Amino acid sequence: MSMDMTFLGTGSAYPSPHRGASALVLRTDGECWLFDCGEGTQTQLMKSQLRAGRITKVFISHLHGDHLFGLPGLLCTVSLNTNPDVHQSLKCVDIYGPRGLRKFLRVTLGLTGSQLLFPYGVHELEPTPDQCPEEGQLSLEMVEESSPPHPQEQPGRTIPLDNSTDSYLLFQDNKFVVKAFRLYHRIPSFGFCIQEHDRPGKLKTELLKELGVKPGPVYGRLKAGESVVLENGRLLLPSEVLEANIPGRKICVLGDCSSVLGVGACRLCNGADVLVHEATLGNEHQEKAVEHGHSTPQMAAAVARACCAQRLVLYHFSQRYKPSSLQKEGDEDDVSELKNQAEQALLDSGVEVTLAEDFMTIPIPLRKPPAIKV
Repeated sequence: MSMDMTFLGTGSAYPSPHRGASALVLRTDGECWLFDCGEGTQTQLMKSQLRAGRITKVFISHLHGDHLFGLPGLLCTVSLNTNPDVHQSLKCVDIYGPRGLRKFLRVTLGLTGSQLLFPYGVHELEPTPDQCPEEGQLSLEMVEESSPPHPQEQPGRTIPLDNSTDSYLLFQDNKFVVKAFRLYHRIPSFGFCIQEHDRPGKLKTELLKELGVKPGPVYGRLKAGESVVLENGRLLLPSEVLEANIPGRKICVLGDCSSVLGVGACRLCNGADVLVHEATLGNEHQEKAVEHGHSTPQMAAAVARACCAQRLVLYHFSQRYKPSSLQKEGDEDDVSELKNQAEQALLDSGVEVTLAEDFMTIPIPLRKPPAIKV
């Protein structure tokens, strides 16, 4: 199963001519999962090779506008391009984010009289008081759902923190488990961990031949984890003829933050193939970054090191940092210096550092089978 990640916007605060507002897409098996949806995301999608109609899940890290203002418009545009078939029900788009997201969509879609041709559901994460300063916490009046549901809104869940794991279970299916964890920012912010299930190892075909099992449907049943009874009456277990499982891939995307909270983040992100972390300002501006709830490359590197991540991808840059392709001689703020700062903090760690740019696609290859001990 192929998997890749495309950055649609890598800038902070607002979309500019050289950087879009925060948005990235994880693509797997034809489905697209959108992480954050800043203003202008639908335009960035149109410029990319991705199709907005393939988006089946949306994850909003926090309710600041540069991560959210593009969502109502994107939903409406996807609806306009939807060709409904009366004989086929349209798939529900599941949207995950902090408490208050459901009301935001009800009010914006309701006041604008926006019609959607597909159903959607909003699943809200309950923040904890220590995720932001007191002034950043939403009052009950602000999140009270007094507006009527949109005609296409399906019942959503309210997801509390699981104190035993210090995380939020968003969903799981036969391919993935997706959880969220807490971050500290000016308002409650979250990170997301996408864990692919392990894959069955290769069949030991030589052993199967010795047992008299011919290639065919039986191979598929064994590969799927099903025991089979051979012609001689012997019960053959998959564990006898399968090599060790191939570990699933792990992708972690963190929203805006000046720190992670609790133990949930490092537990979930341990050994991540890709860890996406903001680096709004350079190390020399750390005091200013922290004051506004943001991180520097050195701070992002510390998280990657603690999590033993294989690759750290920096994004959410201040608009003062132009993309490398637009950098001119004499420009004070060089985005490549952010990469250098992260690499210096990760010396001898083996962590690869990448600077995200708009429309950059990062393949996430399958992990290799574990080495066989002799």
